[in-house]
Amino acid sequence: MAGKYFDEWRIGDRIEHEIRRTVTETDNLLFSTMTHNPQPLHIDVEAAKESEFGQILVNGTFTFALMVGLSVGDTTLGTLVANLGYDKLVMPAPVFIGDTMRATSEVVDLRESKSRPEAGITTFRHELLNQRGEVVCRCLRSALLKKRP
Repeated sequence: MAGKYFDEWRIGDRIEHEIRRTVTETDNLLFSTMTHNPQPLHIDVEAAKESEFGQILVNGTFTFALMVGLSVGDTTLGTLVANLGYDKLVMPAPVFIGDTMRATSEVVDLRESKSRPEAGITTFRHELLNQRGEVVCRCLRSALLKKRP
């Protein structure tokens, strides 16, 4: 099990996740069609060429999901009870096909669960960065994690 239990985390713990991922045209097209998102900026090369970006813009919800997915192995794998919510989601820079993403996570809050004595709430600040080190996505994720048995 790679994830940590609630009582193993400390505020300020920071992880640079090792797994990186280059975004492909297939990733973007499949995600856009699976989620019924017909935005031409994501699926129409000719429309995207005429936009301010001049190329396909990767679906933002894919970008968000990739950021969270890259973090799971080091944070909550095997210890998660439930994700409670995502706050302050921002996408300060675009993602394009061929960009290589990496993620970081930092624990910004810890609190005992009032309703579940065997669990606690860990809040992570996740960031997704491209190959140039630009932050392309950021959010806070509150996760209900098991305590050590």
